[in-house]
Amino acid sequence: MSSDNNNIIISPTSRDADSSSTTTTTATSSDNLSPFPSPAAAPVALSWPPDGKLNLEWIQHIMSALDWSSRNLPPSAFPSVFSVPVFDALVLTASKILHKEPNCLQIETLDSDSTVVVVGDLHGQLHDLLFLLKDAGFPAQNRIFVFNGDYVDRGAWGLETFLLLLAWKVFMPHRVYLLRGNHESKYCTSVYGFEKEVMTKYGDKGKHVYRKCLGCFEGLPLASIIAGRVYTAHGGLFRSIPGTPSKRSKGKKNRRISLNPEPNSLCLGSLEELSKARRSVLDPPWEGLNLIPGDVLWSDPSMSPGLSPNKERGIGLLWGPDCTEEFLKKFKVKLIIRSHEGPDAREKRPGLAGMDEGYTIDHDVESGKLITLFSAPDYPQFQATEERYNNKGAYVVLNPPCFDNPEFHSFEAIAPRPKANPYYDYEDVIDSDEDLDLASMVTAL
Repeated sequence: MSSDNNNIIISPTSRDADSSSTTTTTATSSDNLSPFPSPAAAPVALSWPPDGKLNLEWIQHIMSALDWSSRNLPPSAFPSVFSVPVFDALVLTASKILHKEPNCLQIETLDSDSTVVVVGDLHGQLHDLLFLLKDAGFPAQNRIFVFNGDYVDRGAWGLETFLLLLAWKVFMPHRVYLLRGNHESKYCTSVYGFEKEVMTKYGDKGKHVYRKCLGCFEGLPLASIIAGRVYTAHGGLFRSIPGTPSKRSKGKKNRRISLNPEPNSLCLGSLEELSKARRSVLDPPWEGLNLIPGDVLWSDPSMSPGLSPNKERGIGLLWGPDCTEEFLKKFKVKLIIRSHEGPDAREKRPGLAGMDEGYTIDHDVESGKLITLFSAPDYPQFQATEERYNNKGAYVVLNPPCFDNPEFHSFEAIAPRPKANPYYDYEDVIDSDEDLDLASMVTAL
């Protein structure tokens, strides 16, 4: 199946971003009210196919229906378009696929005409996701998508965004890969709006829908390796966990033993350790035996050498260019693509570039590069200050034969956005995921 005819026509402005290794095209989406022509009348409510097999027509129907409902219906009317039985069928089918996938996906069956599209944070900005899919071209047999997490929270359409991506996953399970972000967790969704969004849209069925979403989050893989050359994960690198016992201690008293190594003893973990980490947790722990999921989802790069605890976030690590070089060299990859930091986070990070274009090249070392990719333009949707960041979003295209020479595509936000109310107190809530209430994130280890 080819979706080349689904590309919209744009007038790109090309510029060299990093000599011959990167190319940037800027797609202007202002004055574009919708990436999909919305039907004048309400679309037919979605129904689950009797045989459980999705096709492109069903996918296009869901995209059109979600776009239309976001513009024409109050949130409480969402079940009239996406009923609970359809939700249950989609999430159950997708969860079965996701839970069978390994912690670190090996994306290797790439043809000579294949491309891989890598997408960063989306944060409930449905209309920008719809634009991105049209701009990059829909997933197809020769066009693979890897999404780097953070589908929900902050934006007003996290549920629609997540359900659309699950639909693509069910339709093309070996061409669409969904990784977990730090916001695919119980703690973050209770603070940054997704839980309230679900409760608002599904009413008395909201708790059921939210619980099913959390279960699906637990199944999302943590990382991917593309063509043996590119490592992608939401936050990034992770530590080795020394002294892991062969048997789990029994009894509640022994469950909270902290084996956090001292900062001077931290060292990078292996892909084997990553493969064995226990990802099926509602909130990745910040202490104990199962630290790797939290590292992969929460860690950040730094310009200072070495590996150290991420004290600003309270979970995960900070790693320097020397660690990037060590990881690239040790695992014979040329590129790390991570996400996790938008313009609000980057303005507080001395030594690292801002997120104006939707991406940054953070480390350029002998063995390759570290890239941060952010795909939510004009972020956050709800901002307390009058002066907005007005950042662009971006996605990366990896082309054959080596798939390690990134092509950057920046794009502006769909404007104007449909009117919507926030689902969290964006004026007072913790900014940039900092100073987390770790006690509320406790899960049994």
